Amino acid sequence: MPPEARPVWQVARYLRELLERDPSMSDLWIGGEVSNLTTSSAGHMYFTLKDQGGALRCAYFRNQNVRVRLREPMRNGDAVIVHGKVEFYPQGGTLQCIVDFAQPAGVGALQAEFERRRARFEEEGLFDPTRKRHLPQFPRRIGVITSQTGAAYHDITTVLARRWPLATILFRPTPVQGDEAPVEVAEAIRSMGIHLKAEARPDVVIVGRGGGSAEDLWAFNEEPVIRAIFGCPIPVVSAVGHETDITLSDLVADVRAPTPSAAAELVAPDRLEVARAVRALEATVHARSRQRTGIARDATHRLTNRM
Repeated sequence: MPPEARPVWQVARYLRELLERDPSMSDLWIGGEVSNLTTSSAGHMYFTLKDQGGALRCAYFRNQNVRVRLREPMRNGDAVIVHGKVEFYPQGGTLQCIVDFAQPAGVGALQAEFERRRARFEEEGLFDPTRKRHLPQFPRRIGVITSQTGAAYHDITTVLARRWPLATILFRPTPVQGDEAPVEVAEAIRSMGIHLKAEARPDVVIVGRGGGSAEDLWAFNEEPVIRAIFGCPIPVVSAVGHETDITLSDLVADVRAPTPSAAAELVAPDRLEVARAVRALEATVHARSRQRTGIARDATHRLTNRM
């Protein structure tokens, strides 16, 4: 069969569709050195990202680059990591990366991805402090979402049993790390909230796990978990890791607790303190009752003496 000369548009469209079908090219972190940087009057930034083995044209449009400001303006020679998608433009025959986030190279890809997601969710209003709800003062039902085998469940239930044994614990065991964890945690949150009738729901939910590396805690930075917490109709306390660990779940939750044990302390009143407050109130009521009784008795005596 003789060779066939394909039209340029056909080859160009094939290359474009090849990139569009590849999910790894649509969610990509790339590191390199900035060169040939220009900024248009509209605020769009165009530059080449290069290293010793190659170069790639990049476009960082204004609607993206105004969302996150680098500590210093991007300059030629800067080492950066960028996130975006690689596209092929058939009309110009050019390959370029459409950037939606950039950070200095020293930040590291994991932290840069955390900052990219944080900026996006913050722009959507998911972390708005005005939407955060107060915790109930005397919860009757407390939801707990964590691993059944981890120390967090033991710590939470021990504190709840000591402080407020009157509450019923509704437990939803889930994996808290690994590929399946984000979907499982999100579904557990929905099962406590939108999947239950209002009268059967817990009054507050604790979502969390014990400490670990940034990679171990990453499930609580994933979008399914963040949106499930945001959409939960009841107050959510995030208790992920230790005090120094910050996740996106902490930022979207109504309250952030530094540890699972601290979360249990926050949601449960101390029964001993409540009992002391009740006794003090009873003593006040009795004292005022005796005082009023005495005043009424004296008034009666005075009235009787006048008769």
